[in-house]
Amino acid sequence: MSRGGLPLRCDAPVLANDACGGANRRLRLEVGAAFPPSGPGQFVMLSPGPLPAAPRFDPLLPRPMAVFRREGTALEVLYKVSGRGTALLAAARAGDAVRVVGPLGRGFPLPAPGERAILVGGGTGIASLFDLAARAREGGPVLVLLGARAGADLMARDEFEALGVELRLATDDGSAGRRGLVTELLEEALAEAGPDRVYACGPTPMMRRAAELADAAGRPCLASLENRMACGYGVCLGCAVPRRGDGYALVCRDGPVFGSEELRFEGLP
Repeated sequence: MSRGGLPLRCDAPVLANDACGGANRRLRLEVGAAFPPSGPGQFVMLSPGPLPAAPRFDPLLPRPMAVFRREGTALEVLYKVSGRGTALLAAARAGDAVRVVGPLGRGFPLPAPGERAILVGGGTGIASLFDLAARAREGGPVLVLLGARAGADLMARDEFEALGVELRLATDDGSAGRRGLVTELLEEALAEAGPDRVYACGPTPMMRRAAELADAAGRPCLASLENRMACGYGVCLGCAVPRRGDGYALVCRDGPVFGSEELRFEGLP
């Protein structure tokens, strides 16, 4: 699975921090030329809000965020305001500084020659798939399936459309695409001619269903987990998840991307 350069820590100036539908926001940071390139599916750890003039301990721990894309020396992440840490991050303004550590984790392998990449994203998991779609389209067909509660909650819809990949949508309320679950779109896609490789990121029930459908269709499936963590590189042991069979894996070090056959989904949060 892909891994970028060795992680680097920096205090990155905020270039922009804009609303982009519902509670979703887009944060653009100037990380500089020395910040290593990331592979698709890798993540960074961000301070919970801009760095204050005096130390702040509430909240204390950084937040893991998928790398949405890298353009030159600018790095973008997409996130949803869902708690105190992300609310503080949403308050960051241009010129503020956010501490960044990354790139971290093992990302997505690209599809094999001749395989169609089927990307299944739900909620904030959509942000993990954009760079994969951009790179996979250079080698073969890409089908992107995105799901959310409502059309306003769909992250990066315009950016995926601009890639020129095939895009299908599903929302709970039917306000964008089909009314229903994104895994229903996946079931239909897997009934089409293969070979395919499924990539999933989103809520655990969605990824579990995607893995079941892929397995039933005889297609490989990779799932990217979105777990809370304190360090991002395997020291705190706070992101342990059960492997199928015996033992545990650390999402930050062994993932966040796993082959679905490695995971015991019923033990995941």
